[in-house]
Amino acid sequence: MNKIANKQVICEVLMEKAKEDRDVVVLCSDSRGSASLTPFADTYPDQFVEVGIAEQSLVSISAGLAKCGKKAYAASPACFLSTRSMEQAKVDCAYSHTNVKLIGISGGVSYGALGMTHHSATDIADMASIPGMRVYLPSDRFQTRKLMEALYQDDQTAYIRVGRNAVPDVYSEDNCPFEMDKATVIGEGTDVAIIACGEMVEAAVAASKELNEQGISAGVLDMYCVKPLDEQAVIRAAEKAKAVIVIEEHTRIGGLGSMVCQVVAANAPRKVTCMGLPDAPVITGNSREVFDYYHLNKDGIIAAAKELLK
Repeated sequence: MNKIANKQVICEVLMEKAKEDRDVVVLCSDSRGSASLTPFADTYPDQFVEVGIAEQSLVSISAGLAKCGKKAYAASPACFLSTRSMEQAKVDCAYSHTNVKLIGISGGVSYGALGMTHHSATDIADMASIPGMRVYLPSDRFQTRKLMEALYQDDQTAYIRVGRNAVPDVYSEDNCPFEMDKATVIGEGTDVAIIACGEMVEAAVAASKELNEQGISAGVLDMYCVKPLDEQAVIRAAEKAKAVIVIEEHTRIGGLGSMVCQVVAANAPRKVTCMGLPDAPVITGNSREVFDYYHLNKDGIIAAAKELLK
C-alpha cells in the first residue's frame, strides 16, 4: 500500500527545482507542516516565505514576487485558498497573468472530522469560474510528479488540489502516461464511459474492472485537467459508449460533472449520471466514511452504471 501522499511529492519536486533554480519560492499560510513543506523550508530558508494565517496576503505576495521574476508556489488548505483569497486569485493571479501556482492541500473531504468548514466541496467550481485559471486534480503520486514538472515549465497561474493522506496508486513509476492538458485514457468502453478526477480515479478503475468481468464494457478517463477540460476526449468516450458517468469529490453543482454534461449535450447526446457530494453540508467522518456514505466508491459506480444501462 502506498504511504506517500501527493503533497509530499509536490515538496520533493519543488526541492529538486529549487536546488538548481533560485527563482523558485514557496509560500505558506501557517501550513508548512500540513502541506509537507517543512523539508523545503528547512533546506531553502531564503526561498521560503511564511505569511501566517492570511490567505489573501499569501496570494497577493506570491503574485508580487512573480511579477519580480520569481516562480511562486503558494500552499494553503484548499477550503481557505479557494474561498478567502478568491478575489486575489482572480485579480492578482489570473487577470494579471502572474506565474503563481496555487496549491490547495487537504482538498475535498480529507480534513474529515473537522467538518464542512474545512471541506472544500466547491473549489473546482470556484476556481474554474475564473477566466485564465487552470484547475488540476492529480489522481496519484506518479501523476502528481508529472504534473508539477510540467507546470514548472510554464509561466501562467494554476490551481492544483491534492488530498491530505496517501492514496492508492493508479499508475506506476514505469507506467504513467501523461500529456499536459490531455485526459489519460485508462480504458475504453462501449457500454459506459467513466470520467473521474483526483481520488475518484482509483475507484473508477476498480469499478471498470469489475464491470468488464460482468460483461459490461466500461472505460475510464482520468480527467486530471478539469480546466482546460479535454473536450475531445470526452466526445470520443461518449460517442463510443451508451452512457456516461462522472464522479468527483466535489458538489454536483458546477464541477467536472457540469462541464462534461455541457460537452456531451452539445456534441454526443447520451444519458449522463453525475456522482458527487450533495448540495448540503457533508457528513462528518474520514474520507472513506464520507465516500461510502454517498456511494462515491467502486460499488456505487457499478450500481450507477447498471441503472443507466437498463
